[in-house]
Amino acid sequence: MRFPILAALALGLFATAPAEAASLYTRLGGQDALVAVVDDFVANVAADKRINGFFARADIPRLKRRLVQQICAGTGGPCHYQGRDMKTAHAGMGIRKVHFAALVQDLQKTLHKFKVPMREQKELLAILGPMQKDIVAH
Repeated sequence: MRFPILAALALGLFATAPAEAASLYTRLGGQDALVAVVDDFVANVAADKRINGFFARADIPRLKRRLVQQICAGTGGPCHYQGRDMKTAHAGMGIRKVHFAALVQDLQKTLHKFKVPMREQKELLAILGPMQKDIVAH
């Protein structure tokens, strides 16, 4: 008689155990949310006179697709980034720390607009931040 009671207690414990933490991709809202964020972010960059010149000749639809892929892959989503590495993609552009900081500000503006919680913002910036060494000219 004890075994069914112990089994029921054990099942109850497993049923109430917290689920494995969701990926950042999931917590950000998945693919549709990433597309919306990237669309808004790219619009911010286009309006930002400090850096929009770097994107004057860019294929914007392709850029958006690559950004979504990159963020999706970096946050644990099902995507595979198909673009060039950051060093190659930004070689010879003359991007400085001030430009990179402007880009981050534009992203933060978008994240605030979409009310992305601070924890997720910090995690996302921690994933994207290390790219600075490959993007900024030394």
